[in-house]
Amino acid sequence: MSESEGDAKLEVVKQASKDVKESENVAEKYSAMTVSKNSEMNMGELSSAFSAVPTHKPVKKQIQFVEDKQEFSRFPTKTGRRSLSRSISQSSTDSYSSAASYTDSSDDETSPRDKTQVNSKGSSDFCVKNIKQAEFGRREIEIAEQDMSALISLRKRAQSEKPLAGAKIVGCTHITAQTAVLIETLVALGAQCRWTACNIYSTQNEVAAALSETGVAVFAWKGESEDDFWWCIDHCVNSEGWQPNTILDDGGDLTHWMYKKYPNVFKKIRGIVEESVTGVHRLYQLSKAGKLCVPAMNVNDSVTKQKFDNLYCCRESILDGLKRTTDIMFGGKQVVVCGYGEVGKGCCAALKALGAIVCVTEIDPICALQACMDGFRVVKLNEVIRQVDVTITCTGNKNVVTRDQLDRMKNGSIVCNMGHSNTEIDVASLRTPELTWERVRSQVDHVIWPDGKRVILLAEGRLLNLSCSTVPTFVLSITATTQALALIELYNAPEGRYKQDVYLLPKKMDEYVASLHLATFDAHLTELSDDQAKYLGLNKNGPFKPNYYRY
Repeated sequence: MSESEGDAKLEVVKQASKDVKESENVAEKYSAMTVSKNSEMNMGELSSAFSAVPTHKPVKKQIQFVEDKQEFSRFPTKTGRRSLSRSISQSSTDSYSSAASYTDSSDDETSPRDKTQVNSKGSSDFCVKNIKQAEFGRREIEIAEQDMSALISLRKRAQSEKPLAGAKIVGCTHITAQTAVLIETLVALGAQCRWTACNIYSTQNEVAAALSETGVAVFAWKGESEDDFWWCIDHCVNSEGWQPNTILDDGGDLTHWMYKKYPNVFKKIRGIVEESVTGVHRLYQLSKAGKLCVPAMNVNDSVTKQKFDNLYCCRESILDGLKRTTDIMFGGKQVVVCGYGEVGKGCCAALKALGAIVCVTEIDPICALQACMDGFRVVKLNEVIRQVDVTITCTGNKNVVTRDQLDRMKNGSIVCNMGHSNTEIDVASLRTPELTWERVRSQVDHVIWPDGKRVILLAEGRLLNLSCSTVPTFVLSITATTQALALIELYNAPEGRYKQDVYLLPKKMDEYVASLHLATFDAHLTELSDDQAKYLGLNKNGPFKPNYYRY
């Protein structure tokens, strides 16, 4: 081949590479939502159709509250606080591939608590990383809205009625673009909102800034310390001239804080909506002790939350979180999943599909039998702890993985948590002088034993998917719609409908939420004839299943 021919071929290759790159720019997809006639229901009909049933679920494992002494004696002081993110190297915080928020947190070493920031409206009633990131956060929210068409549809339908006019909602959830769509929906329906984060690592700083810019009082940033966490909750609740009357919680920390520190305010709350296993356990404990003085809605055990947020969401996000943080190849890896509830089922299904060898630990014989029938070995953790490559907890319990078990793990083992609370892995026992912690990537620590063994700990034992990656927007739309409807019902319920107890969403409400999302898939429901409905003893418009039905 001549030199001129070689140069010509090189130019062809370069041009082809350029064409491929240009073809990768994909236009944004916008989908218009058409709701089936089965889902047509105004807010008045919705309220009358909603008659939730009190439940008294036995709590097999007691989830203890944080000791008052530990919690309140360590109330944030300026001297003692330090943002956890400050211990991370700049190269780690700049690693976009392993963070849920695409914000470069290394640009400002000052704690948000030490800065005075003002939004464009002149308000300083918020505390976020950097209010100047609001424009970027707004774009993130707009992207999320495209896949949350059902929630947007609910917003448009109820906006004129303002069913939440007068509601003062204080919220403690993950602060992400998807949550922002929920918060702005609540505001559009007439509510005033103050918000804080339920997880110190899951906040998207740019989204928190965008919400603060619109006037929502947000107190949260990615990488808070424990002291910052409680300080943010307190400032969210304790605001001069503003008293909350409704709570939206994820984990129960906000509810517990108000119950212990502001009992007079707590007694005036009209209702609590709780979406996590941990938070629901806490509510049932209060109810059992006769200390729950307000009605509460258990969203966690609604079908739309259990099956979609817990099962389908975790089936996809477990892989995303592990890949972003460790770049692991799953084929042939030995994995133990602690807990085979909906979250555990989702994790196991995803890992098995990629060729991992998965076994399960369980306390419940029914869940254990399900795991066996799905093709998974059911073992005790001590039986496999020396061999496994990855240990994943998803039980909602405490001390599922103990220091003794961490000591016996092999070199290079990965440990992470998919449950809400950070109590499942005994991380506190690893903070001892003989062990060395090495931050190798954002939310990825190597814990090094004296003999050189390394255990890879993700997100310091906190929720993996929201701390280290993202979760599917569509699934969060289902949960957010359920939460919005539960808040509307509790706030508008006539006096006496709900007593001081914990209630489940009825099937009618679950079915309504599901129907709002069917249009996304162009799904068409079959309708019962009058004769068929009479034969089954059902209303043609639902509910189609009794409350005891298991999906």
